[in-house]
Amino acid sequence: MNPFEKIFNFQIISRLDEAGSLALTSQERSWLKTMLRHPASEAAFTPETLSKLNTLLEPEASIEVGEIIMEKARSKERQVYHPLLRTLRRMIMQNQGILIAYQIKHGGERTDQAGFPHKLEYNMYKREWYLQWYSTRQRSLMSTKLRNIVSVEVFPIPAKRIDDLKARIARLLDGLKESACIQVIPTFNAELSRILSAFSCFDKSVSFDEASGIYRIHVNYMRDDSEFLLSRIRFLGLRVKITQGEQLKRRMLKTADMAIERYGEDVK
Repeated sequence: MNPFEKIFNFQIISRLDEAGSLALTSQERSWLKTMLRHPASEAAFTPETLSKLNTLLEPEASIEVGEIIMEKARSKERQVYHPLLRTLRRMIMQNQGILIAYQIKHGGERTDQAGFPHKLEYNMYKREWYLQWYSTRQRSLMSTKLRNIVSVEVFPIPAKRIDDLKARIARLLDGLKESACIQVIPTFNAELSRILSAFSCFDKSVSFDEASGIYRIHVNYMRDDSEFLLSRIRFLGLRVKITQGEQLKRRMLKTADMAIERYGEDVK
């Protein structure tokens, strides 16, 4: 591509960004058409939106994944879309307070819990949707499964208090952040793309030491996501090694000790 084409493409992309538009490739449109066939799409979109999308994508060819992909022994899919997602998303975008009722772990129910919603997140390890919110009564950050929410409604919060709540949530989240450094064993440098894809869900950066030929992956994660991060590290096996992150090291050592305790005698 010559410099003039690059400048032209940059101008087009800049204008699209200014207009709030998004350019989709034909492959992306085909993938979207295929995804809209999933039963969850009927709950994810309003009937009008779904009908409009199907009409716009009608000329596109769909991707027949059933002919090229075979799924075996997959875990049960609990939630792809939850009916409360649209409602909660709107409340978060409009900076509204909530009055929530939800089931607790060992039975029973908590009602009339006032709070401020922060974000919706999908836990890849547990395959469930969660609402992260700040409880004004308990003055703590809460994470509640959407399937445990009995009811949620708008609760008025003074506009001048919203900025204070957001700042308090940010401080609490900073206290839950963890970091780790994962070294790629040089023998497996050729598999770097596969190794990085295992950490695609995390905020990460990669550094390379030319003298030693070692790649290091610096991962930032929330404390609640440590078990999922460990599952990714175990999945990679001998390809990686934790060099920074004492809590992760202890958990990996404990897992190894338990395996040796169970199978050590049989190996001898």
